[in-house]
Amino acid sequence: MSDSVDERIKFLSAEIARHSELYYNHSAPEISDSEFDVLWDELKKLDPDNEVLHRVGPEPLPGTEKVEHMFPMLSLDKGTTDDDIIHFVTQSTSGGKRYLAQPKLDGSALSLEYISGNLHRAATRGSGERGEDVTLNAKLVANIPTRLNYPYTIHVRGEVVMPLKIFEEKYSDVSPNPRNLCSGALRQKHGDGKADASDLIFCAYDVKFPSDPPIANYDSELLDWLKKAGIEPAPWKIFESETPEDEMIEYTKEWSLKRPSYEYEIDGIVFKVDELDNREKLGFTAHHPRWALAWKFPSQEAHSVLLDVDWQTGRTGSVTPVARIAPQMVGGVTVENVTLHNVGEVERLGIKIGDKVKITRRGDVIPKIIENLGPASSKDLQDRYHADGTKFSGTLSHRDIIIPQICPACQRSLTMEGAFLRCLSLDCDARTARSLTYWCRSLEIDGIGEKLIETLLDNELITSISDMYRLTHNQLSELDRMGDKSANNVISELNKTRTLNLAKFLHALGLERIGPEVATSISQHFTSLEKLLHWVDEGENSELTEIDGIGEKVALIFRDGIIKRRTLIDELREIITVTDEGEKSGGLLEGLSFCITGSLSRPRKEIAEEIKNVGGKVVSSVSGNLDYLVAGESAGSKLEKAENLGVKILSEKDLLNLVKKSDTDEISSSKTGTLDDWI
Repeated sequence: MSDSVDERIKFLSAEIARHSELYYNHSAPEISDSEFDVLWDELKKLDPDNEVLHRVGPEPLPGTEKVEHMFPMLSLDKGTTDDDIIHFVTQSTSGGKRYLAQPKLDGSALSLEYISGNLHRAATRGSGERGEDVTLNAKLVANIPTRLNYPYTIHVRGEVVMPLKIFEEKYSDVSPNPRNLCSGALRQKHGDGKADASDLIFCAYDVKFPSDPPIANYDSELLDWLKKAGIEPAPWKIFESETPEDEMIEYTKEWSLKRPSYEYEIDGIVFKVDELDNREKLGFTAHHPRWALAWKFPSQEAHSVLLDVDWQTGRTGSVTPVARIAPQMVGGVTVENVTLHNVGEVERLGIKIGDKVKITRRGDVIPKIIENLGPASSKDLQDRYHADGTKFSGTLSHRDIIIPQICPACQRSLTMEGAFLRCLSLDCDARTARSLTYWCRSLEIDGIGEKLIETLLDNELITSISDMYRLTHNQLSELDRMGDKSANNVISELNKTRTLNLAKFLHALGLERIGPEVATSISQHFTSLEKLLHWVDEGENSELTEIDGIGEKVALIFRDGIIKRRTLIDELREIITVTDEGEKSGGLLEGLSFCITGSLSRPRKEIAEEIKNVGGKVVSSVSGNLDYLVAGESAGSKLEKAENLGVKILSEKDLLNLVKKSDTDEISSSKTGTLDDWI
């Protein structure tokens, strides 16, 4: 082998390892999947036995809690053409002629371990052999059950994804794609990430049984079993004919058409031999099972020229660059506007006006610049047409991108926060429009969309959320395309929201990183708007961090958000009624704090709810101020710390004895031990 080939192999293996580390451990890929595949395929041709090709991913980061996968999470063989599907079927014919297909979801791989039907642990894919423990955050994912309908011990494999609708509404200004947010939400320190794990969905694609599996001949039967057990698999279809490859190829065409409208990002189809016995016969290579193929959609990338950059202010104040490019057909759609995401992305690409760029349509929805190809020439602008068929007639110019110092919407000074440029003024016109839209969407106010809000702002009928509740029928009916009936409907919908509980009120305010679940937790803690505002004026941030799922950063952001909106909140209190959240305190355990740790017979959320229902407070950490630690099996470091601090330890049975006491029983909140009499 020549020196030049050896050098190329070293370069490719180093680049693949580096990009794998960025992708798996940092959720910060520098290249697209298709570009990574090019590197991979080249190394595979030059050195098929290279060690890098036989790794699923890098080892978890130092300092994280590692999990050894009982069943390794292997990669799948890849394909992109019809011939790849035909080859897969031909090679696996000895494994039968029944195949199963599921969409290849583009999210973050997750393994769930259930013991006797109870969720014991969740882990990332990691290296395939070892992943990272992310149990706390996985429990926040909306559809991951903490208890199954059957008392089985199983390992469930699947993908955590974010609905594209939620991504566009809440996170498009903080991340270039949902996949990064999924990974970040799972691996973040509790409550301190960019995304709320409750906005994620888990879709299963496999289940393993350490022992005594249910009787099944097909993988599709196990997916049906999973559904009955309480876990939702990704949708699947079975192909069973003399020529299944023909149906499978047609299936890829069907998904190519419906991919743009699908609720999650997908980047292909996974085909698998359905018969379980025949999978055993086919076996594995060192890198992947022979009975599966990950067929990926052809790359939807193209080249264009950056003509200009506009800057737009979003609801949270993020000012993002929108690139104007020469018209380019990508995935059947003419693209002229693409995202550059943030200032950090502009700097990373080193891009200038007049550069030739590579663009992609992520999820067939939001076009994005992924690579700077250097200065363009006039030839690169030739033979381009707008979507309406008219010929493009733009000219080429070369200049730097100017990062704005003032907000494009309100002309106030901007502030850099990491890679993001922000307008901090709540009076900003752009922020106002998006905040109004967010309020209406959060409260499901029908009839008030973006267009009506823009019309109301343009006609100077409203300048804030509170102004909407002052609108009259006459003001609305005089607007274009707003008749008597429509005006009545708007007034009626607004009147429905004149009384809100505290949780809905906080969520609708559009506070950064405060989704509905966090808003509910905060509301249950303070119980009333008056108490919350008193805490804002007088309290410590540490009080909020006692709420499970809220870290110091989120507490600070929440408090700052309330302070900035104080004038609006006071105005709204004069117009609408914010009712108190139902108090969960007031009972046997009034004034006592509990921390729950270890493996328990019931879901931790269920036990925590019982404690709260009889007046106790549940916290996430052990300190000298803690009254009692409820410890199950494998309690670990929290138990050791509690013993060192002299905190009293309760078993699950002890706690059960307490909550069963009648409401007439009284227990002192002091630490003198009167609670022990009830155990």
